[in-house]
Amino acid sequence: MANFKERIMEPNKNALIVDGMNLAFRWKHQGKLDFELDYVRTVESLAQSYECSKIIIAGDWGSSAYRKHIDPQYKENRKERYKDQTEQEKEDIKLFFEEYERTLETLNDKFLVLRYFQVEADDLASYVAVHREKFGINDIWMISSDRDWDLLVNENVSRFSTVTRKETTVFNWDEFFDFPQEDYISFKVLTGDKGDNIDGVPGIGPKRATELLQQYGTAFDIYDALPIDSRYKYIQSLNASKDLILKNYRMMDLISYCAEAIEHPGHSLLEIDKRVKEYINVN
Repeated sequence: MANFKERIMEPNKNALIVDGMNLAFRWKHQGKLDFELDYVRTVESLAQSYECSKIIIAGDWGSSAYRKHIDPQYKENRKERYKDQTEQEKEDIKLFFEEYERTLETLNDKFLVLRYFQVEADDLASYVAVHREKFGINDIWMISSDRDWDLLVNENVSRFSTVTRKETTVFNWDEFFDFPQEDYISFKVLTGDKGDNIDGVPGIGPKRATELLQQYGTAFDIYDALPIDSRYKYIQSLNASKDLILKNYRMMDLISYCAEAIEHPGHSLLEIDKRVKEYINVN
C-alpha cells in the first residue's frame, strides 16, 4: 500500500492543521475507544483531498494559563459536565485519553505534533496561520468543528468541519455570517462564548451585535463611542461594559494574542519556530 507521501501527487508546502482533541472526540461520540488507525487514515485522507503534503497536529494540554490569568473562571463551567459521571463513564474517558495519547505518538512519528503545557490548540494553530509566510507555507486547511478557528480564515486559510462536513472560506463566508470576516472578532467580543464561560455584554445577542457593528464599526469603535445615549437596557449594559470589551479582546483575539498565549517558562516561540520551519522545509 502506498504511503502518504506517495499518494500526494506533488510535494508542496500546503499544510493541513488539525485540531487534535476536537477530531478525536469524533470517535468518542461514536463510543469507539480504539480509533488510532482510523484517526491517522482520516488525517491522511483529508490532506490528500486538500492537496496538503504537510500535516500539523495542534494539541491542547490543559487549559490556557494565559486566559486563566486574565479570568480564573475561564472554562470552569465545563467541570459541571463531568461531576455526575458514572464509574463506567469515568473508565471510558480514561481509556479515551489513553488512546488519544497513543494516537499523538503515532502521528508524531509521521508528521508534526505541536503540544505544550497549558497552551491550547487554538493558539498553536493561530500562531502557524498568522506566520504562514515566515514558515514558507502556501495555503492552509484547518480541520476543526470549532468555529473560533474561523477568526483565522483569509484567502490562504480555510476551515473544514468533520461534524457538519462544511467548509468555511472567504469565498463562502456570507453563507454563514451576516458580517464581513474581519468583523468576526468584534462579534465574538460583544456576544461572548458560553462554551468557554466568557460572558458577552448582557442583552446583546447575535442580531443586536450585528446591528451595532453595522452602525458603529468594530468593537473598538463601539468602545470609543461609549457612553451611548439611549434608554434601551442593552445599550445601558453596553455603556457599563468598557472593561469587558477590552478583556474579551485579550481572551478571544487569536490573531493578536496567540504568541502571548503560547509563551511560557517551559518553552519558547523560538523553539516552535525552529520545529515548524524544519518540518515544512524538509523534502
